Amino acid sequence: MSKFTDEFKTFIMRGNVMDMAVGVIIGGAFQSIITSAVDDIIMPVISLVTGGIDFSNLFIQLGGGEKFATYTEAKEAGVAVFGYGNFITAVLNFLIMAFVIFTIVKGINKMNDKIAKKPEEAPAEPTTKVCPYCLSEIPIKATKCAHCTSDVE
Repeated sequence: MSKFTDEFKTFIMRGNVMDMAVGVIIGGAFQSIITSAVDDIIMPVISLVTGGIDFSNLFIQLGGGEKFATYTEAKEAGVAVFGYGNFITAVLNFLIMAFVIFTIVKGINKMNDKIAKKPEEAPAEPTTKVCPYCLSEIPIKATKCAHCTSDVE
């Protein structure tokens, strides 16, 4: 049992498992912000642009009988409905959330690049050169090879 516990501790303390746990918790908290942004800010603007369409009330009543004016009334009455308006809202929520997360990650990456970017050092000037005759290494300012006594440029 001790080996199992040790393996579990090793697994749970890995960086990627902890990062994922933090991501899930932050994502859950962030969802309420996005939901509010969509429901209270973006959807009213979209509704205004589309002439007052409330996506949440877009539905097709599948069952016969009494016709209902709103999706909520039909659901409360237990009638089968095809609620495509809620689906449109869910897709918009997802797209908006993905866009917000994309912009946040892009901003963080840009900030990390600025912080982590170190100025590139220029390569050091060479201090030696190779004699073309004997292939020995000699000082860069030498005009005569110390090994073969040839004149070098």
